[in-house]
Amino acid sequence: MSEPAYTHILKEGLWANNPGLVQLLGLCPLLAVTTNAINGLGLGLATLLTLTASNVTVSLIRNLVRPEVRIPVFVLVIASIVTVIELAMNAWLHELYLILGIFIPLIVTNCSIIGRAESFASRHSVDRALLDGLAMGAGFTLVLFTLGGLRELVGQGTLLSQAHLMFGEQGRLLTLTVIDNYRGFLLAILPPGAFLGLGFLIAGMNIINARRARKAAAKAVPLGQPSRA
Repeated sequence: MSEPAYTHILKEGLWANNPGLVQLLGLCPLLAVTTNAINGLGLGLATLLTLTASNVTVSLIRNLVRPEVRIPVFVLVIASIVTVIELAMNAWLHELYLILGIFIPLIVTNCSIIGRAESFASRHSVDRALLDGLAMGAGFTLVLFTLGGLRELVGQGTLLSQAHLMFGEQGRLLTLTVIDNYRGFLLAILPPGAFLGLGFLIAGMNIINARRARKAAAKAVPLGQPSRA
């Protein structure tokens, strides 16, 4: 099997096959924890680490695991990695760990992680598996962070309001009050706001893709010749 190009892997993870906007996987934690940007960033980074570590591990053992037991083995690998990440967050980011709660161990059930292990990491070299985990994880993290930031901005008028939970006391300096004396818009930080925000992000992505497609089609038509319907 030929190995995909590095640029193709990056494009797939960050945009063309983004887990949150295209595959629409892992929506439960994506919609539940993104009440602000820091919550989204925290869960996103945990997912990124899980994707990267599990992809690398699966790629390393892909020739040692029998096909009949590959899925249980992959799940065991993912669960072990998530347990390590959960214990580390409990030790060093305890307040953020308490806020994210059950959604940290639920990373094990994220379909995008087992999906990448099965469809990509088990079929490609370690370097490609590593890059795929980083790209897919970064794409998912960007969606979580962006959605959380939008909901926080509309709902509270701030950005990075709980940065100290991740970066320590110096993180309080990162908090931005975008709108002074803002009374807030409650819908944005309630569950319906998560669905609306994700819908706007998907719509924005579709608009960008449509514009790119039109520009590509226009360039493909020879100068002076009308395009065919």
